[in-house]
Amino acid sequence: MPDPGEQPKPAPLDRTAVPETIATYLRLRGLEPSARSYRKRRRRTQDDENIPFAPGRDPRGVGDVLADLTREAGWDPQLAREDVVRAWDQVAGDDTAKHTRPVAFSDGTLTIQADSTAWAKQLQLMRAQILSEIVRRYPEAGVSAVRFIGPDVPSWKWGPRTIPGRGPRDTYG
Repeated sequence: MPDPGEQPKPAPLDRTAVPETIATYLRLRGLEPSARSYRKRRRRTQDDENIPFAPGRDPRGVGDVLADLTREAGWDPQLAREDVVRAWDQVAGDDTAKHTRPVAFSDGTLTIQADSTAWAKQLQLMRAQILSEIVRRYPEAGVSAVRFIGPDVPSWKWGPRTIPGRGPRDTYG
């Protein structure tokens, strides 16, 4: 027997007791949970990337974006080597750059071609100074040695009229 001071509990909402129009109204207003609304709520997740005024959402300059892209892609060493070639006149000096040019880079060795053998020999004497300047300005380039070569000379061993063997020297005798 219920206590006289105790309030009777309200009966749970029975769909059969509530008219269909009111049940539809409550469901559409979101006052009554339905299986469909539960699925919608469960599927929606908090996306921190699209929240306005969140950290990291400030606009960035194109230079910053490109610097991040090259670093993440691993292009920094190759770009630093290209910078050495592009700025050779600043690294070696204007007078030296007029008579030399970088021609190759392989296994940490930068190859420089000079106009004459005299310039190549002079640069060999300045090797430590030039290498330290490259390492100071472009440490990411990975230049560990500098090689100086003279001008290209014609070779009798290559070309359209080349024959196998010793060539014209074997006809004397």
